[in-house]
Parts: sequence; structure tokens; C-alpha cells
Amino acid sequence: MIYKNYPMVARVVFGRGSYNQLADTIAPKRLNANAPFIFLVDEVFKGDTLISSGIPLAYDDELIFISADEEPKTSQVDELVERIILTHKERPSGIIGIGGGTILDLAKAVAIMLTNEGEAKDYQGWDLVKTPAIYHVGVPTISGTGAEVSRTTVLTGPDKKLGINSDYTPFDQVILDPELTVGVPKDQWFYTGMDCYIHCIESLNGTFLNAFSQSYGEKAFEMCKEIFLDNQLSKEEAQDKLMMASWHGGMSIAYSQVGVAHAMSYGLSYMLGVKHGLGNCLVFDHLEEFYPEGVKLFKHMKQVHGIQLPQSVCANLDDEQFDTMIDVSLGMEPLWQNAIGKNWKQVITRQKLKSIFEKI
Repeated sequence: MIYKNYPMVARVVFGRGSYNQLADTIAPKRLNANAPFIFLVDEVFKGDTLISSGIPLAYDDELIFISADEEPKTSQVDELVERIILTHKERPSGIIGIGGGTILDLAKAVAIMLTNEGEAKDYQGWDLVKTPAIYHVGVPTISGTGAEVSRTTVLTGPDKKLGINSDYTPFDQVILDPELTVGVPKDQWFYTGMDCYIHCIESLNGTFLNAFSQSYGEKAFEMCKEIFLDNQLSKEEAQDKLMMASWHGGMSIAYSQVGVAHAMSYGLSYMLGVKHGLGNCLVFDHLEEFYPEGVKLFKHMKQVHGIQLPQSVCANLDDEQFDTMIDVSLGMEPLWQNAIGKNWKQVITRQKLKSIFEKI
């Protein structure tokens, strides 16, 4: 048997107020005055003093605000890389992503593409990256996606939605400061938190499960139940726990894999542009056949927090659009193998997937 030698985030800082250490953390990594740090920041933080006060711009450093309204695209990565190369004299000292999963995935992808030739779409898949990325740092401002710890950067390309899954994708440094999640709207908090919960369910019920992934998945699952069902937690305690649940959930799937909800949500997102957390919730709500206990608890959490999922999302799609969604979903072979096993193609038919999409 050959054991996979998995990468991890090399360094991590955790704690309320730890964002204030960003300047000291990255300073030793500056190569020279002409090699800038590039800060990719969610544009919702324009004018936000908490975020802006912690960005240590110096020399030729550049701050780029990016909208996270849409899922990150391979074309967007290519445009950012071209802009950075044309604007600056030397290759950057590092890329720092500050935001949710969209911004963190863009930061990881840009760091990779600054050292690898071609276009981002060429690297969508597993272990296609050959050259290490430049130094890159993740600062999550919402918890649940696990993007801060994962070895993938999920991108929508011209033909598919698929991550750049590689040993060079994980961040070199992550700063986990729960205070940065204070302004997250309730619905977004729930959808992204449920992304973490679904990570746990899909990992713990998957055929790829092992003692390593199980230990992280079980801890994240227990924290999710506390966060979303224990009304005795203070807001600060819930923020701290969800940030750690996101980390543990991300570690669990890094050492195993996700499953049915993620595979199908990729199709939903590719066709309709549905954001990742919401897409997972829309699909998971109809997956009793695969995760009966997990879906039952999910529905209870929805009720507790008064969450109403959008209805009739797929109501106006034609057969060709359904086929495209199904094609994208079926392309996620490792996810189906984890969820069902090696004989998954005998279980997962196009009609079965269409029948689920039609309910959404």
C-alpha cells in the first residue's frame, strides 16, 4: 500500500485580535523593496477600519479589492496574474487573501499561477501543478468553507467547476481571528456554517474515511451541533467555535473527500452561479437517501434559526441545462467514489440526479 503524503498549512495564528500581527508575520518574507506583497481583499471591507488598519502596505505593495458576489473564475485568476506581472518590476514576495472562501481561493490560485505557465483552467484537476506557488497567506473573515486549510482552490472554468487540487495549494500561513467574522449576515453565516457541517457528514459517511480524517470530522461535527443548537453559547463563543469547526472540517475532507452534496452543488453553481454554501444547502436538503440522519438534523437546524431556503431554483431550466449540470456533477469522480464506492456509476444515474435537481 502507498500512503499519501499530505501537505498541511505550515503556520497558523489563532486568537481574537491576532489579525493585528499580520504586519509582523509577513515582514520576514519580504524579498526586497521591489518585490511587493499583493493584498486581495473582499470589497465589502472598503472603508472598514478594522480590516484596513491591519493591512501593512509599504514600498510597492498593492491592495486589490475584489467582489465576492460571484464564485471565483479561472479567467479572473488569469486577469489578476496578468495585472500583477505587468504592474510590478519583480515577482511578488507574497499574496495575502483577506475574505471568505471566494477570496481565499483566488489568493491560492494566483499564488500558483505566478509560478506556473499557461492558464488557470489548465490546472483544474488533481495534482497537475508542478512548480511550488509563491508565499501565500489566508485571513478568513467568515467561517465554514475550510478554504483556509484545504489543498484545493475551487474555480469555475469555461467547461467545468473544479478545483486546482495540489500539494502546492495550501496556504503557507493562516491567521484565524474570530473578531473578523462579526459583520457576517445571518443567512450567509448559516449557509457557510452548513458548508462545514456538510463537510463533516460527507467525510464521516464516506468510503475514504480513515482514523485521521475521522478524528477531525468528529470534532467539527460536535462543534457544529453546539454552535447551531446550543442557545447558551455567547456570540463570541460561537464565533470562536465556528472558526475552529471550519478548520477541523476542512482538515477532515483534506484527508478524505466530500460527497453527493458537493458534487451536485458544483453543477448547480456552474449553471446558475449559486454561491457554494447556499448550493450545498439546496442540494443537501433533498439527500435523505444518502445521509438520512445528517439531513434530518440539518432540517432541524434550519427550523431553529428560521432559515427559508430559496424555492424553485431549477424550475425554468430546459433539458440541455439540466444535462450540463448533470455532466459537471458526474465529472467529480473522487467525490462519488467517496460517497458511494467504486461501483458508484451503477447507483448514480443521470435520471436520479435530474430528479433531485428538479426538486430544488
